[in-house]
Amino acid sequence: MAETYENAPGPAVPATPCTDPEGDPFLRTRFALPARPAAFLRRQRLVDHLDQTFETPLTLVNGAAGAGKTLLAADWAAGLPPPVAWLTVETGDRRPGVFWAYVLQALRACGAPPSDAVGVPADATAVDRRLLATLAAELSDRDRPVVLVLDEYDRVTDPEVTEQLGYVLHHAGRGLRLVLVTRTEPLLPLHRYRAAGELTEIRAAELAFTPEEAAALLGLHGLSLPVHAAGALVDRTRGWAAGLRLSALAALESADPELYLKEFEADRSTVADFLLAEVLKGQPEETQGLLLRVSVLKRFCPELANALTLRTDAEPILARLHRDNAFVEHLGHSWYQLHPLFGEILRAHLRERLPGLDPELHRRAARWLRRSGFLPETLAHGAAAGDWDFAADALVDDLAIGQLFTGLRSGDLAELFSPMGPEARSPAADLVRAARDFSRDDLERGLARLRRAEEHLADDSLEPAAVRLSCALLEALAARLTGSPARAEKAAEKADELRQEVPADLLDKHPELTALLLTHLGSARLWAGRFEDAGAALSAAADAPGGASTVLPREDSMEHLALIDYLNGWLGRAERKALAAVPAVDRAGLPQPSGSGIGQLVLAAVAVDRHELDRAQALLDETSQIPSGTRDPVMAAGRALATARLLAVRGKVRAAVAAADPAVAAAVASPWAAGFEALFASAAHLAEGRPDAAAEVLRNVSGDQPACAVEAAAIHVAAGRSGAAIELLDSIRTGGRTGPAVTVRAALVRAQAAERAGDTAAARRLVAHALLDARRERLRRPFLDAGTWIRPLLATPPLHELAAGWLTPGPSRHDERPRSESLSPPLVAVELSGREYDVLERLARMMSTEEVAADLHVSVNTVKTHLKSVYRKLAVNRRGDAVRRARDLRLL
Repeated sequence: MAETYENAPGPAVPATPCTDPEGDPFLRTRFALPARPAAFLRRQRLVDHLDQTFETPLTLVNGAAGAGKTLLAADWAAGLPPPVAWLTVETGDRRPGVFWAYVLQALRACGAPPSDAVGVPADATAVDRRLLATLAAELSDRDRPVVLVLDEYDRVTDPEVTEQLGYVLHHAGRGLRLVLVTRTEPLLPLHRYRAAGELTEIRAAELAFTPEEAAALLGLHGLSLPVHAAGALVDRTRGWAAGLRLSALAALESADPELYLKEFEADRSTVADFLLAEVLKGQPEETQGLLLRVSVLKRFCPELANALTLRTDAEPILARLHRDNAFVEHLGHSWYQLHPLFGEILRAHLRERLPGLDPELHRRAARWLRRSGFLPETLAHGAAAGDWDFAADALVDDLAIGQLFTGLRSGDLAELFSPMGPEARSPAADLVRAARDFSRDDLERGLARLRRAEEHLADDSLEPAAVRLSCALLEALAARLTGSPARAEKAAEKADELRQEVPADLLDKHPELTALLLTHLGSARLWAGRFEDAGAALSAAADAPGGASTVLPREDSMEHLALIDYLNGWLGRAERKALAAVPAVDRAGLPQPSGSGIGQLVLAAVAVDRHELDRAQALLDETSQIPSGTRDPVMAAGRALATARLLAVRGKVRAAVAAADPAVAAAVASPWAAGFEALFASAAHLAEGRPDAAAEVLRNVSGDQPACAVEAAAIHVAAGRSGAAIELLDSIRTGGRTGPAVTVRAALVRAQAAERAGDTAAARRLVAHALLDARRERLRRPFLDAGTWIRPLLATPPLHELAAGWLTPGPSRHDERPRSESLSPPLVAVELSGREYDVLERLARMMSTEEVAADLHVSVNTVKTHLKSVYRKLAVNRRGDAVRRARDLRLL
């Protein structure tokens, strides 16, 4: 690993000199171990790593200014047995003669003096090869190796010195252990040492303080900070030793040290003084200019840096800065970022040195990033430049406007565009404003801005297809929110045409746009009562690709499909789909609550039909906390239906009538929403002794809505109009799509009519069929609502056996207490993970959350996460209900 050196001019002078080759006395402080401050923290993990020095000839401690390299090496060296030579390198040591004169003096100072045969350098600029060879030979003959620590080695810039050092290190063998403490990569062939296993390295990542070490360091300064708070400081400083120490010293002078450490302004602190003096001011003028300009960026590559500096030399400058540990961090693939504190300080310094340049730098960055396809950063810099038309155009041209509705970036985008003022006048800007208003449930303002965008687009037919397709998406959403099925169909047709004009790769990049369009179309069709057409669009949306980007529209579609199943009488299917809508959102890490809440309403309605009233109330209470969707007609109608059902079965008929009104303005009436509203009003009239009024309200209920028709028929029978009831049932056109919740009610209406006509055998037969269908779904409400006429039939032996255990009390053990309201298991199979089962089993033992966490050796937050998943899978909201439901399902 070393070269052969030619004789250098000037003979070696054997002596024990007191001066260097220039005649200046040796400075003893350069051979002394640096003093460690009283608040120095010994980090044993690093000391243990440095102990590997004795296994390798070369050790490298490489980090930025203030990384704690010198104090670490000094602390380690102080604990070693002699001989340990220490030399703090200075700029004058760039000349070989001076450097080697100080190395020889360091050996003498530590008690390992070279012999007179080695001699001393007589020329400051050169060293005799014989001196180096003799020194290496003497070192190789030693029984105990000399540890030579060269601190501040980055000051050695002469390649000749490094070659000479490599030569001596190679030929000294086990007699020399060299430790280089440096800010930069030395010119030694480190790859050879690594390949041979002859290099011990401690670099910036290992030098960084951990949160625990930072808390301990602050404690030595008299500051008590919990580890999590110290962790936040570590994140900001990247564990940089000087930053932590300087912050601690400044905090001691603050009235509230803990608050200071959380909120201190880096550019107004001693940290700024340190970095400006130690890092920035030592750089050439062009490098300073580059650093100041790239400080406006979170990350940058050479090409982007060139775009900001209007130069072409960023690549070698950035590579050197990273290599020199100048607080420029390499992210891989030619991308870099500034150390967070350094970036804060540079931005403040930029405002002082080059006032008014910020907007132009952001503008240049935004344009380069847009050309290169980096949309999020394009938008951030466009906004920072105040160029709102550019930012809005970039979002819409990329077909990314749907991200305002998909959860992952919706909050960030809404916040980013919130300062956009009236100066932005492009159609894209109006579309972004409209999308932001719709996402915030501001329907009137969103509609006004959408109309203005449409007017601009009508005047300019040359607008890109992506802009017009984005407009069609918002049209479909507006149609959904205003209950305008025809408008939704028109928007969908327009979108289909425009998709042919948009590049396929752009559509593939943003699958959320198509998923949202289909969801809005399906919801509008559902409002119109076109369940089959709605199901087709919603199923396509639910099956959309795209992973996390389409999770919310897929969840929304699945919840709408659950509502269709419920309205068609398929309780089990509805429950399965409502429960299936939530896990994908949890896996995607979206903020909660996420969806519209329709799924919870469906579960509440199913619970009412199964006579699980407490569970239904809990689910309704949950949906009241969801702020979104209050202007969505389908959501409003679903809430009205579930709430009115629960009030009605609890005997609050007038409250049910009031709750049954969705209270939203819609362009067209929904047949099913209107039908159910009429049912509750009719039931109230009947309960208050006005059968004629009850019948009059039901006049517009037809067989086109089977769920409404069978309940209307039940009211007719109760009002003594059996003929009208049978006629209404006969008019129902099911097409085979109705489920047990409809067919069971229809069978009971016919049974009651038969009973009144004296045909008890037919009534018993119809009730038997109803019991068989209802038992599979645990459908109780139709029988509880039927009235007194059904009780004698249920008491007969065949029917009693069919009802026992789920509708009427069955045989029970003498020690089992009857429950007034059971929590029946869903038809969907519940699958718990092993850890979820562990948590559930401990709930059954009445253990608290903290006790479960301790018993399972996990955190309380982890237990809460598992509990949330268990509650969701079991469709409950309380731990007691979870245990009871799990027992019903035989999970416990």
